[in-house]
This record gives sequence, C-alpha cells and structure tokens, in this order.
Amino acid sequence: MIDFDEFITDLNESKNTHMTHIEDRVIYGGVNGTREAIFALRDLRDMLGGVKDGSVSVKWDGAPAIFCGTDPSDGKFFVAKKGIFNKNPKIYKTNKDIDDDTSGALNKKMKLALQFLPDLGIKGVIQGDFLFGPGDVTKQKIKGKKYLTFHPNTIVYAVPDGTPSAMEIKRSKIGIVWHTSYSGSSFETMKASYGVNVSRLAKSANVWSQDAMLKNAMGATMSKKDTDIVNEYLSEIGRVFNRIAGSTLRELESNKDLAQHIEQHSNTYVRAGQIPPDPKRRVAALIRFINTKYRKEINTRKTEKGKAGQQKKLDDLLNFFSIRNRSSLEQMFDLQRLIVLVKLKLINTLNRLNKLDTFIKTTKGYKTTGQEGYVAIDRLGGDAVKIVDRLEFSYNNFSPSVLKGWDKAGR
Repeated sequence: MIDFDEFITDLNESKNTHMTHIEDRVIYGGVNGTREAIFALRDLRDMLGGVKDGSVSVKWDGAPAIFCGTDPSDGKFFVAKKGIFNKNPKIYKTNKDIDDDTSGALNKKMKLALQFLPDLGIKGVIQGDFLFGPGDVTKQKIKGKKYLTFHPNTIVYAVPDGTPSAMEIKRSKIGIVWHTSYSGSSFETMKASYGVNVSRLAKSANVWSQDAMLKNAMGATMSKKDTDIVNEYLSEIGRVFNRIAGSTLRELESNKDLAQHIEQHSNTYVRAGQIPPDPKRRVAALIRFINTKYRKEINTRKTEKGKAGQQKKLDDLLNFFSIRNRSSLEQMFDLQRLIVLVKLKLINTLNRLNKLDTFIKTTKGYKTTGQEGYVAIDRLGGDAVKIVDRLEFSYNNFSPSVLKGWDKAGR
C-alpha cells in the first residue's frame, strides 16, 4: 500500500498546473488510479486518527497562480503565469515583458510580484497563489467580530484584527501562499515536488509569505463515531471496487473524450446544487446528455460531411454503453458516491485545524464556509488530486448569488 506522506508530497513526474478531484480518479485513472485514490483515503484516515504520521496541504483560493525564481538559463529573477511550461516559455523579467503579454488586474499583480518577490531571495523556482495587493485588505465586522479580510477569488479570508498575523498583513504590500517547488536545468525538464520551505526564504515586511502545508494534522483526531462511519464506507468501497470490470476502467482511462463528458455531466449536478440520482438513472441521464450535446453539434454543421463527422463521434461514444459497461459504470458512480462520503468526513476533521476564518460574500451578506479544499498527489500518475467539498465550494464558484473578489457588492 502506498504511504499517504509519499502520496501527498511526491510530484516528481509532472508540473502542478491541473488538479483532479479525488473521486474523478475513478473516471480518469483506470484501475491503478482508482486504487491510489482509495489508498490515499485510507492513509488520511489513519493520519487523522493519530495512527500514523503524515502531511496535508491546504488548497487556498488565490488568484492568479504565480511562478517565480531564478531562470536556469541566465540566473535572472523572473515571474510567470502557467505559460511558463509552454514550448516557448512565457516569463517576465521586466515591466515591459508584463505589458507585452498581460493587461488589467493580471498586469498589476504580475508587476507587484516582480517588484517585491525578489526580496525573498528565492533559490530555484517555486509556485504559489496571489492573495492580496495594495487596497485589497479591508476591515470588516462579520458576525460581531472585527477582522482584516482579503478576497482574492471566491473565499473571503478573515484574520482577527489586532493579532500578530493581522499586524504582519497591515505592514505588507502583497500576500502569497506557496505550495510547489521545481528543480531542473530548464523549464521544459523541471520536476515538481509539493511543498515550499518558507523558513528558507528571506524575511520581507513587504511580503506576507505563507506555506500551504497544514500544520499539526495528526492533532485532528476524529471522533470514534466518525471513524466507525469512515471505516464502514471504506469497507463498502472495497466491495464495490471489486464488482467493477477492469476492462471498463481501462477503456475509460484511454477514452479521454468520454471521461470528460462524464465529468461535464457530473458538473451539471454541482452547478444546480443537486445530489446525483441513483446510478442507474444517472447512466441513463448521461446517455441523454451526450445525445443532446451531439445532436446540437450535428444541427449546427452546414455540410453533410460535417454532420456525418459529428454523427460518427456520437456513435463511437455510444458504443461504450454495452450491457457490461453500463453495469460497471453504475458501480463506478456508486463508488464515487462512497468516496465523496468518506472525503466529506475527512474534510470536516481537517477544517478544524485552520487558523484563518473563511467566509463567502453573498448578495445577502457573509456566510461561513470551509477552506476550498485539500490536496493529495498521486505519485504514479503525477496528478495533483483535489479533496474538495464540491457541493459547497464548487457550487459557490458557480452560484450567481456568491460575490467574487472582483465583483461589486451591489451587483
């Protein structure tokens, strides 16, 4: 069995530019990916139960992603967005570089990063999320308590006013949370590892620099009741996993188009704030979803050749839904449901460790929420896996009643 500490810290095969929800490993990861997701949940349970050591990373809701450090080709400091790993890397070493490639709020944030992050004496390359800049930190009274708040994206982060952290934030010009380190002789060949040792960075009053790793995770002992419930779910997960045909998992793993359609269909429930129906009805709804999508595509094509091309894509997708595959897909949806139930119990325990209060800002005021989520890393596939309460955070992301950091309060 893979050790959770390895699962979460070993990202040596990829760049951290995309993360998959842990339950979606069943769709995209095949037999091995599904097994890795189950092992990660088991080991996280053991860690939170105080049985074994381990570490967990918080997924902060910052924006944009910031890459920075020393360009290995010339030793000069740079900042970048995710285009750093393009075939022709987009990196910024001067304000002109930033002006040539960006505009608006992104332009301002990149210039702030280029101005203040060299103070940290960064060795190599690290990645983080931008939390705030000048004018982004405000005083708010929420639920009768005075806070300093910043609102980079969906979540409002709130630090009690008058605390040491609040004083540091007041003095700083920008805030960044770091989560990934890179090493290599070129951007193209760089390998990533989760975690940034912020104690090795130079101190700067201009930068509120945070580590994404969750501290004292072993101190979050689950109650016996929650542990028993998680154990029951994990046992059922093992039984359901054994009922799924390996050929179905492998076919889905190799058919990314179909896997993406399944994820898109799942997101329709998330956007509506709905729990998916029972697996049999969900498979039927998925087939209708795919049919409807491609019928629209067929109708928009003006030539017979174009229509025939879309019809062939539809036929190829529908060929997957044999009796055996439909049965296994129903079991897969049930497996996802059970993984989500375990995930939510573990998230509830992890949320108790957070030092910052978190809220969402709605058209009717502030509402308490949890962290965006937590992060595990699959060492076999190199994919970062999100452990997120999808019905809470993802729905907040899609809901028109939830204000983003860039929205006007009176929207």
